[in-house]
Formats: sequence, C-alpha cells, structure tokens
Amino acid sequence: MSLDLEFDDAGKAIADAIAQFCRDRCADEVVKAAAHEFPFKLWRDLADLGVLALATPEGDGRALELCAAVEALGAALFPGPLVASFFATQVLPPAERARVARGEAIVSLGEPPLMPFAPAASLFIEVRGDRAFLAEPRGPVEPVQTLGGEPWGRVDLACGADLGDTARAHALSDVARAAYLAAAARRLVDDASHHARTRRQFGRSIGEFQAVAHPLADCAIGLSAASTLARVAAFRFDAGDAEARAVAAAARLSACAASLASVYTCHQVFGAVGITLEGPAFHVSRRIRQLASPPPSEETARDAVLARYGL
Repeated sequence: MSLDLEFDDAGKAIADAIAQFCRDRCADEVVKAAAHEFPFKLWRDLADLGVLALATPEGDGRALELCAAVEALGAALFPGPLVASFFATQVLPPAERARVARGEAIVSLGEPPLMPFAPAASLFIEVRGDRAFLAEPRGPVEPVQTLGGEPWGRVDLACGADLGDTARAHALSDVARAAYLAAAARRLVDDASHHARTRRQFGRSIGEFQAVAHPLADCAIGLSAASTLARVAAFRFDAGDAEARAVAAAARLSACAASLASVYTCHQVFGAVGITLEGPAFHVSRRIRQLASPPPSEETARDAVLARYGL
C-alpha cells in the first residue's frame, strides 16, 4: 500500500503563508537578535496566524498542517519554544491552553532546575518521563547562557497538578521537533552546497571533489528520510493510530541524528568561515544543536520506539 505524503491544498497554503511571514518578519538578523532578548511581539504575531492552535480542539488544522507550518518555520530558524508550546496545548486545561495558543503565555517545559525559556516564561511544565505536571517557581529565575542563544534559566519548581496522559503531547511535539530540525538542517545543507559550487580550489569548485559532494548527498538523503518519517507520524496522529507515539519518537530520533550529522559535515565544507559568529553557518548550526537536546529527553523517545517491539 502506498501513502501520499505530499501536503494537500490546505497544507501548501499554510506552508506558503508561514514562509512569506518569515521572509517578511524573521530575517537572519531577527533570529540572531532573539539570542539576547525574547521576541514577544514576533511570537504573538505567529500566534495570531493560528499556528500555535493547530491540532487543538479550538484551532483549525491537523498534525499534517502543523507539520507543514513547522517545516516553514524551521527553514527560517524561527525562535521560541515551539516544541514546548505544542506539547502544552495537548495537556493543559482549556483556559491555559487558550493562553498558549494566543501567544500570551510562554511555556517552559523541562526537568528542573535547568529550564528552557525560563526567564521569559509565565507557565512551567515539569516532565518526568511520560508524566507531566504544572509547576510554579519557588523563587527567582537565574538566567543561563546557552550555545543556541535561547534564554534558559535555573529555577526551583514546586510541582503541582498532574496533567494526565501525555502520549498525544509527546507524539505531537516529537513531530514538530523532527519537522523543524529536518527543515533547518536542509537549509544548512543547501547553503553548504551553494558554497561548494562557488568556492574554487586548484582551479575547480570544491563541490566537484567526491570528498565534498558525497557527504553532502548523504546528509540530504538522511534529512529527506527524517522529514518523510515526520509526515508519516503526523498522518498516523491524525488517523488516531495507536502507534503514532512510537513513529513520532522514531521521527525525532531520526531528525536529531541526521541534523547533527549535517552540522558536522557542513562545517567541514565551509571551513574556517563556518565557525565565525558572522559567517553563514554558525547561527543555523547553533539552533540545530540547541533544539536537538532539550527535554523531553531522547531516552523517553527511545523507550517509546522499543516498547513498540515489546522491548
């Protein structure tokens, strides 16, 4: 049986609209500036487009439309707690869910004491494996600098209400993470490929050398597989498939591995310019590395994949 994973007209329209929004509002200078100050206005503008409400009872669209939107956001390196927000909208009560969907509440999702986006957050969710709890800070947040420039912080949390079954939340957030990482890394590979075509050594473009071209091709294949797996997981999520959680976890693991491999390869292609703050690659790779690491941990995803096979 074949499965058509091309986006339908609605998905294409969403992807096109988000891509145009990012071209207009989220240039590389905006992404770099977000490393120093959370872009509250840009975040609320994204929420006004209905993106954060996707796959919720109050919002339009399904996981496939969310996948289309996040691919466009990933290609633009859109800043902010996208994965955490999609997790939150699947487990929060209606009032809190609406605040997140409207961009009014910034979500910090993680395992204390180190919490992503804690200095900007107004809503904290503590995760413990497959369980999640609302939480409240017991004291002030101590800001922490991160490789990706995201505003993290150390904070002591008082654990509150159990948010119940998190299977849908894990599945949807894993789909979002996989789609974002694959798109962001594909942008990096495209930029590195352009550099390889135009950078000349020994009278030839460096892209003509197999030692450059073949690793880039391997990256493109790996990212294509990860992106396809994310769409498969989204399709299964929308169909109510019991295995959607495991497939989404596999998509996350695939995208993390492929995107990090792409970072390594592309920095080799760019050479010294690839590690400069002002260069064409560092602000992309730092975002990829950051998103590949935050909680919920990869161990949770691996457990979900293994459980599918009774392991």
